[in-house]
Amino acid sequence: MDALTALPGVGRKTANVVLGNAFGINEGIVVDTHVSRLSQRLGLTTATAPEKIEEELIKLVPREQWCDFSHWLIWHGRRRCFARNPDCAGVRSPAPLSQRLHFRHRSQGETQAGIESSTVFE
Repeated sequence: MDALTALPGVGRKTANVVLGNAFGINEGIVVDTHVSRLSQRLGLTTATAPEKIEEELIKLVPREQWCDFSHWLIWHGRRRCFARNPDCAGVRSPAPLSQRLHFRHRSQGETQAGIESSTVFE
């Protein structure tokens, strides 16, 4: 992470994309406009700064799902959950995204979220 973010023009988002997709290393959660919007709509965070959103999501989402979680929210944000006019009625998932999130408790009593890996949102 440090080596990538030391490069000119590379921030946490880009470094997380490279590490997660090119190397399979879950160092953080990619927070773009879709992840930001959907995580707020789902009540996973109230933060607006990408760094703070990432911090809060990292506490909720199991590490092994960090890269996939970003992809799922980005895909859903591009296809259905638009910024100005979300197409909630057009979601063909058996249950709304918020209902397909699975929350578990960590040993410290914190809540952890995950999404069924077989979930497909159209």
